[in-house]
Amino acid sequence: MASQPLRLAEEYGPSAGESELAVNPFDGLPFSSRYYELLEQRHALPIWAARFAFLEQLESNPTGVVLVSGEPGSGKSTQIPQWCAEFVLARGFQKGQVTVTQPYPLAARSLALRVADEMDLTLGHEVGYSIPQEDCTGPNTLLRFCWDRLLLQEVASTRGTGVWGVLVLDEAQERSVASDSLQGLLQDARLENLPGDLRVVVVTDPALEPKLRAFWGNPPIVHIPREAGERPSPIYRDTIPPDRVEAACQAVLELCRKEAPGDVLVYLPSEEEISLCCESLSREVESLPLQRLPPRVLPLHPDCGQAVQAVYEDMDARKVVVTHWLADFSFSLPSIQHVIDSGLELRSVYNPRIRAEFQVLRPISKCQAEARRLRARGFPPGSCLCLYPKSFLELEAPPLPQPRVCEENLCSLVLLLKRRQIAEPGECHFLDQPAPEALMQALEDLDYLAALDDDGDLSDLGVILSEFPLAPELAKALLASCEFDCVDEMLTLAAMLTAAPGFTRPPLSAEEAALRRALEHTDGDHSSLIQVYEAFIQSGADEAWCQARGLNWAALCQAHKLRGELLELMQQIELPLSLPAFGSEQNRRDLQKALVSGYFLKVARDTDGTGNYLLLTHKHVAQLSSYCCYRSRRAPARPPPWVLYHNFTISKDNCLSIVSEIEPQMLVELAPPYFLSNLPPSESRDLLNQLREGMADSSAGSESSSVQEFRDPCVLQ
Repeated sequence: MASQPLRLAEEYGPSAGESELAVNPFDGLPFSSRYYELLEQRHALPIWAARFAFLEQLESNPTGVVLVSGEPGSGKSTQIPQWCAEFVLARGFQKGQVTVTQPYPLAARSLALRVADEMDLTLGHEVGYSIPQEDCTGPNTLLRFCWDRLLLQEVASTRGTGVWGVLVLDEAQERSVASDSLQGLLQDARLENLPGDLRVVVVTDPALEPKLRAFWGNPPIVHIPREAGERPSPIYRDTIPPDRVEAACQAVLELCRKEAPGDVLVYLPSEEEISLCCESLSREVESLPLQRLPPRVLPLHPDCGQAVQAVYEDMDARKVVVTHWLADFSFSLPSIQHVIDSGLELRSVYNPRIRAEFQVLRPISKCQAEARRLRARGFPPGSCLCLYPKSFLELEAPPLPQPRVCEENLCSLVLLLKRRQIAEPGECHFLDQPAPEALMQALEDLDYLAALDDDGDLSDLGVILSEFPLAPELAKALLASCEFDCVDEMLTLAAMLTAAPGFTRPPLSAEEAALRRALEHTDGDHSSLIQVYEAFIQSGADEAWCQARGLNWAALCQAHKLRGELLELMQQIELPLSLPAFGSEQNRRDLQKALVSGYFLKVARDTDGTGNYLLLTHKHVAQLSSYCCYRSRRAPARPPPWVLYHNFTISKDNCLSIVSEIEPQMLVELAPPYFLSNLPPSESRDLLNQLREGMADSSAGSESSSVQEFRDPCVLQ
């Protein structure tokens, strides 16, 4: 059998001179001239020397696991999937398709476009991709690129999937929660329903190779030769500049003045700094006295959507791509000859003790720094300017990127593990085990949401929650809307909270500020999001309408698609729906009840009437976000005394984002009694207990009956 994929490998790589009528074995059509042009480029990739070794290991390795180790830019993300497709085709499609995971949706789409082009196939037919709100696959799809978190959701919620011949876990060194979890499930043989001869290919940077080799029990490793180009010697600054954006802009402008050939890649910590840098450079480059066209400045971050493909387009002008950690390992750009690296990244790190995210500005890892430097290799080598001293990286940078499973809220992951009937999530193997307190907090939150039964297994309600591509508390609020007849509004709100959470920057003009205020709703930010969505739909999803109001058009389009998916899922589960009634007094109260049913863990009380909010679950004080509709009201309007919030982020201003007023009576009525009893001592807890006692005295029988009926998961089915 080992010779079969080797013959296939030789057969599928003819040169243009060998056969003008060579037929593509995947669709039966003759190869185009474009195929031969790209084939010549593929032959020049460092990974091509490891082609036969990889196919031999894929066929003959008895464990079914192959580890591929290579540097960024070696071609592993485009070539390995194609060779796996050849392997599956040689088996006559009898063992299922090839699924390739990526840690970022943008990378999955971008790679699918490139690989379909290289294979001379039509995207959406033999080659496709699956990312949130976009499934570009068909019944004949053999090679699918997929966001790893989406695949983990499929694995957890689907029984007897059995459609994989080869599973490729790409960019394992990114350490995403889904990638680490999938490896743990596969290593523990938890996916018994998958084919017995499933092949697993783990693709990584050499820095993570020793850890992966130990984790998988010394599987065969295919090493990709280093690229032949020379590596640039980094140029370090003596000190860290006080203004990173200004320093990066000046470095780019200096390269442009020197007319140094090649494109430029700039690494900054955050999307906000990327936007500032792009705006500044776009103004400055127009006034440069250049012999050629002014550079084209392009942002590259998750919110770019399909516009990200512009970084691959051939242009007469120089490209200046401004990005962050997204492009540390993904998005190889051969035209890059100059790298400007800030050496920092801004990451959200979740603290389970206080159920809040910290915005952490920290040094990148040595592995990331090396990957960034390698972007500028070539003959001759380009340049790599580091906006920090050499000692900064040597003393403060960790060797590898931080595993995200140790830094994110694990509620969704624990819910999925419970769906796979893993009784104790702490027993699941991970490359790095998450903190026990993070797992305990996730289990506690799921218990409060009635997602677990008395034995700690998923309840009927928990099974339904696990089907939704939403955070558990948001899924619970959506299910509660079935009880309170506000499904239409909660569908919109769930989609908006997930894909397009409102305004993300200050208004640029008085006119824009006035247009924004017209979209604000008196009931709070949640109702404002519904109003924004409805106005967006009424505008015909007009991009200019969004730009005039500082709204993200692509995000709103994603929210529209997600709303349709959620509606379809609710219909499949046969959950009751309701007619739209947004704006009525009854609907306002119903929507508040649905939100409290899912978000009772995220409630705060104004302690002094000035907007200093004490969070119920711990004693942190926070303020309303600057984008909150309550902040934009004219004095002497007072902030609401009790609020429900979507996010609490500990940063320079400790803000609550997406906030709406609630009545504390609703919290007493709808939150589990043991949750209120477990709150830390505070005046807020005393007030709630007084309300509970008063409500029990006045209507003990009817109130307890209604609460018990609402908590019964069968009611929501």
